[in-house]
Amino acid sequence: MDRVLVWDLPTRMFHWLLAAGFIAAATIALGLGEHSRLFPYHGIVGLVLALMVLLRLVWGVIGTRFARLHSLLFSPREVFEYLAGVWTGSGRQHTGHNPGSAYAILGFLLLILGMAATGALLGLGYDGIEETHELLAYTMIGLAIAHVLGVVVHTLRHRDNIALSMIHGRKNAESNIGIGTARPGAMLVFLAIVAGWTVSLMRNLEPRSQTVRVPLVGIALQLGEAEDEFELEDDS
Repeated sequence: MDRVLVWDLPTRMFHWLLAAGFIAAATIALGLGEHSRLFPYHGIVGLVLALMVLLRLVWGVIGTRFARLHSLLFSPREVFEYLAGVWTGSGRQHTGHNPGSAYAILGFLLLILGMAATGALLGLGYDGIEETHELLAYTMIGLAIAHVLGVVVHTLRHRDNIALSMIHGRKNAESNIGIGTARPGAMLVFLAIVAGWTVSLMRNLEPRSQTVRVPLVGIALQLGEAEDEFELEDDS
Protein backbone atom coordinates (compact mmCIF):
# COMPACT_ATOMS: atom_id res chain seq x y z
CA MET A 1 0.00 0.00 0.00
CA ASP A 2 1.30 3.45 -0.94
CA ARG A 3 0.30 7.01 -0.12
CA VAL A 4 -1.48 7.99 -3.31
CA LEU A 5 -3.31 11.13 -4.37
CA VAL A 6 -7.07 10.60 -4.13
CA TRP A 7 -8.71 14.00 -3.61
CA ASP A 8 -8.11 16.78 -6.12
CA LEU A 9 -7.81 20.40 -5.00
CA PRO A 10 -11.25 21.57 -6.22
CA THR A 11 -12.92 18.83 -4.16
CA ARG A 12 -10.89 19.65 -1.06
CA MET A 13 -11.44 23.39 -1.41
CA PHE A 14 -15.18 22.90 -1.87
CA HIS A 15 -15.35 20.68 1.22
CA TRP A 16 -13.75 23.19 3.59
CA LEU A 17 -15.38 26.30 2.11
CA LEU A 18 -18.80 24.66 2.35
CA ALA A 19 -18.20 23.81 6.01
CA ALA A 20 -16.92 27.30 6.83
CA GLY A 21 -19.73 29.00 4.92
CA PHE A 22 -22.49 27.01 6.56
CA ILE A 23 -21.04 27.60 10.03
CA ALA A 24 -20.89 31.33 9.30
CA ALA A 25 -24.46 31.47 7.97
CA ALA A 26 -25.83 29.40 10.86
CA THR A 27 -23.99 31.52 13.42
CA ILE A 28 -25.47 34.72 12.02
CA ALA A 29 -29.00 33.33 11.68
CA LEU A 30 -29.23 31.37 14.93
CA GLY A 31 -26.73 33.24 17.08
CA LEU A 32 -27.50 36.85 16.16
CA GLY A 33 -31.07 36.46 14.91
CA GLU A 34 -33.10 37.97 12.12
CA HIS A 35 -33.22 41.42 13.77
CA SER A 36 -29.43 41.80 13.61
CA ARG A 37 -27.94 44.25 11.12
CA LEU A 38 -25.63 41.41 10.07
CA PHE A 39 -28.53 39.10 9.21
CA PRO A 40 -28.48 39.94 5.45
CA TYR A 41 -24.99 38.48 5.24
CA HIS A 42 -26.37 35.07 6.12
CA GLY A 43 -28.36 35.37 2.89
CA ILE A 44 -25.28 36.45 0.95
CA VAL A 45 -23.38 33.41 2.24
CA GLY A 46 -26.32 31.20 1.29
CA LEU A 47 -26.26 32.47 -2.30
CA VAL A 48 -22.51 31.87 -2.46
CA LEU A 49 -22.92 28.32 -1.15
CA ALA A 50 -25.65 27.67 -3.72
CA LEU A 51 -23.28 28.62 -6.55
CA MET A 52 -20.57 26.44 -5.02
CA VAL A 53 -22.91 23.45 -5.00
CA LEU A 54 -23.78 24.01 -8.66
CA LEU A 55 -20.08 24.15 -9.51
CA ARG A 56 -19.53 20.97 -7.48
CA LEU A 57 -22.23 19.21 -9.50
CA VAL A 58 -20.45 20.24 -12.70
CA TRP A 59 -17.16 18.95 -11.26
CA GLY A 60 -18.99 15.76 -10.37
CA VAL A 61 -19.39 15.18 -14.10
CA ILE A 62 -16.06 16.38 -15.48
CA GLY A 63 -13.79 16.05 -12.44
CA THR A 64 -11.30 13.38 -11.39
CA ARG A 65 -12.20 9.80 -10.56
CA PHE A 66 -13.14 10.11 -6.90
CA ALA A 67 -14.83 13.50 -7.36
CA ARG A 68 -17.38 12.08 -9.81
CA LEU A 69 -20.99 11.92 -8.64
CA HIS A 70 -21.25 8.24 -9.51
CA SER A 71 -18.61 7.55 -6.85
CA LEU A 72 -21.20 8.70 -4.28
CA LEU A 73 -23.80 6.14 -5.32
CA PHE A 74 -24.06 3.14 -3.01
CA SER A 75 -26.93 0.72 -2.53
CA PRO A 76 -28.73 0.56 0.85
CA ARG A 77 -27.15 -2.86 1.36
CA GLU A 78 -23.65 -1.39 0.93
CA VAL A 79 -24.47 1.32 3.46
CA PHE A 80 -25.73 -1.25 5.96
CA GLU A 81 -22.65 -3.43 5.47
CA TYR A 82 -20.38 -0.40 5.93
CA LEU A 83 -22.13 0.66 9.15
CA ALA A 84 -21.97 -2.90 10.46
CA GLY A 85 -18.26 -3.00 9.61
CA VAL A 86 -17.64 0.25 11.49
CA TRP A 87 -19.46 -1.14 14.53
CA THR A 88 -17.43 -4.34 14.55
CA GLY A 89 -14.16 -2.79 13.40
CA SER A 90 -14.14 -4.87 10.24
CA GLY A 91 -15.36 -4.27 6.72
CA ARG A 92 -13.53 -3.30 3.58
CA GLN A 93 -11.69 -0.04 3.13
CA HIS A 94 -12.85 2.51 0.55
CA THR A 95 -10.28 4.51 -1.36
CA GLY A 96 -12.76 7.27 -2.17
CA HIS A 97 -15.86 8.14 -0.20
CA ASN A 98 -17.23 5.40 2.01
CA PRO A 99 -21.01 4.76 1.84
CA GLY A 100 -21.67 6.75 5.01
CA SER A 101 -19.85 9.91 3.92
CA ALA A 102 -21.24 9.56 0.39
CA TYR A 103 -24.82 9.71 1.63
CA ALA A 104 -23.91 12.63 3.91
CA ILE A 105 -22.42 14.57 0.98
CA LEU A 106 -25.47 13.97 -1.19
CA GLY A 107 -27.60 15.19 1.70
CA PHE A 108 -25.48 18.33 2.10
CA LEU A 109 -25.78 19.18 -1.59
CA LEU A 110 -29.56 18.74 -1.64
CA LEU A 111 -30.07 20.63 1.62
CA ILE A 112 -27.95 23.60 0.52
CA LEU A 113 -29.93 23.89 -2.71
CA GLY A 114 -33.18 23.53 -0.76
CA MET A 115 -32.18 26.24 1.71
CA ALA A 116 -31.08 28.54 -1.10
CA ALA A 117 -34.40 28.05 -2.93
CA THR A 118 -36.55 28.59 0.16
CA GLY A 119 -34.36 31.51 1.24
CA ALA A 120 -34.86 33.14 -2.15
CA LEU A 121 -38.63 32.66 -1.86
CA LEU A 122 -38.52 34.30 1.56
CA GLY A 123 -36.62 37.20 0.00
CA LEU A 124 -39.39 37.53 -2.57
CA GLY A 125 -42.03 37.78 0.14
CA TYR A 126 -43.29 34.21 0.39
CA ASP A 127 -43.28 34.11 4.20
CA GLY A 128 -45.18 30.81 4.32
CA ILE A 129 -41.98 28.98 3.35
CA GLU A 130 -40.10 30.11 6.47
CA GLU A 131 -40.81 26.94 8.49
CA THR A 132 -39.55 24.78 5.62
CA HIS A 133 -36.38 26.87 5.40
CA GLU A 134 -35.77 26.47 9.13
CA LEU A 135 -36.48 22.74 8.99
CA LEU A 136 -33.89 22.32 6.23
CA ALA A 137 -31.36 24.33 8.26
CA TYR A 138 -31.84 22.21 11.39
CA THR A 139 -31.69 19.05 9.29
CA MET A 140 -28.39 20.27 7.87
CA ILE A 141 -27.05 20.88 11.38
CA GLY A 142 -28.11 17.40 12.47
CA LEU A 143 -26.54 15.80 9.40
CA ALA A 144 -23.31 17.75 9.93
CA ILE A 145 -23.08 16.55 13.54
CA ALA A 146 -23.75 12.96 12.45
CA HIS A 147 -21.11 13.30 9.72
CA VAL A 148 -18.46 14.56 12.15
CA LEU A 149 -19.24 11.78 14.62
CA GLY A 150 -19.08 9.27 11.78
CA VAL A 151 -15.67 10.55 10.74
CA VAL A 152 -14.40 10.23 14.31
CA VAL A 153 -15.72 6.68 14.70
CA HIS A 154 -14.37 5.67 11.29
CA THR A 155 -10.94 7.09 12.12
CA LEU A 156 -10.77 5.26 15.45
CA ARG A 157 -12.06 1.96 14.08
CA HIS A 158 -10.11 1.79 10.84
CA ARG A 159 -7.06 3.89 11.74
CA ASP A 160 -7.86 5.89 8.63
CA ASN A 161 -7.78 9.67 9.19
CA ILE A 162 -10.20 10.66 6.44
CA ALA A 163 -10.42 14.25 7.72
CA LEU A 164 -6.67 14.72 7.32
CA SER A 165 -6.81 13.15 3.85
CA MET A 166 -9.23 15.92 2.85
CA ILE A 167 -6.40 18.37 3.60
CA HIS A 168 -3.40 16.79 1.87
CA GLY A 169 -5.46 14.66 -0.53
CA ARG A 170 -3.64 11.38 0.02
CA LYS A 171 -4.71 7.97 1.33
CA ASN A 172 -3.22 4.50 1.62
CA ALA A 173 -4.10 2.58 -1.53
CA GLU A 174 -2.62 0.65 -4.43
CA SER A 175 -0.30 2.90 -6.43
CA ASN A 176 -2.28 2.45 -9.66
CA ILE A 177 -5.55 3.65 -8.10
CA GLY A 178 -4.65 7.29 -7.38
CA ILE A 179 -5.32 10.26 -9.62
CA GLY A 180 -2.51 11.76 -11.67
CA THR A 181 -2.86 15.42 -10.72
CA ALA A 182 -4.56 17.56 -8.08
CA ARG A 183 -5.92 19.89 -10.79
CA PRO A 184 -4.66 23.20 -9.33
CA GLY A 185 -5.83 25.06 -12.43
CA ALA A 186 -9.41 23.91 -11.91
CA MET A 187 -9.21 25.01 -8.28
CA LEU A 188 -8.11 28.50 -9.34
CA VAL A 189 -11.03 28.71 -11.78
CA PHE A 190 -13.40 27.58 -9.01
CA LEU A 191 -12.05 30.18 -6.59
CA ALA A 192 -12.17 32.92 -9.23
CA ILE A 193 -15.83 32.21 -10.04
CA VAL A 194 -16.81 32.05 -6.36
CA ALA A 195 -14.87 35.22 -5.54
CA GLY A 196 -16.39 37.08 -8.50
CA TRP A 197 -19.89 35.99 -7.47
CA THR A 198 -19.28 37.06 -3.87
CA VAL A 199 -17.94 40.49 -4.87
CA SER A 200 -20.90 41.02 -7.22
CA LEU A 201 -23.37 40.16 -4.45
CA MET A 202 -21.67 42.51 -2.02
CA ARG A 203 -21.67 45.33 -4.56
CA ASN A 204 -25.38 44.78 -5.20
CA LEU A 205 -26.26 44.77 -1.50
CA GLU A 206 -28.18 47.88 -0.44
CA PRO A 207 -27.39 48.31 3.29
CA ARG A 208 -30.25 50.69 4.08
CA SER A 209 -33.03 48.62 2.52
CA GLN A 210 -31.23 45.32 3.25
CA THR A 211 -31.89 44.07 -0.27
CA VAL A 212 -29.62 42.52 -2.85
CA ARG A 213 -30.08 42.40 -6.60
CA VAL A 214 -28.89 38.97 -7.69
CA PRO A 215 -26.27 39.25 -10.49
CA LEU A 216 -27.19 37.81 -13.90
CA VAL A 217 -30.76 37.21 -12.73
CA GLY A 218 -31.64 40.78 -11.76
CA ILE A 219 -34.11 39.76 -9.05
CA ALA A 220 -34.12 41.85 -5.86
CA LEU A 221 -34.27 39.84 -2.62
CA GLN A 222 -35.14 41.22 0.80
CA LEU A 223 -32.49 39.80 3.14
CA GLY A 224 -33.30 41.62 6.37
CA GLU A 225 -35.09 44.52 8.00
CA ALA A 226 -34.60 47.96 6.48
CA GLU A 227 -32.64 50.51 8.51
CA ASP A 228 -35.72 52.63 9.19
CA GLU A 229 -37.25 49.60 10.91
CA PHE A 230 -34.16 49.35 13.12
CA GLU A 231 -34.52 53.04 13.95
CA LEU A 232 -38.16 52.58 14.95
CA GLU A 233 -37.20 49.68 17.20
CA ASP A 234 -34.39 51.72 18.79
CA ASP A 235 -36.75 54.67 19.41
CA SER A 236 -39.27 52.42 21.07
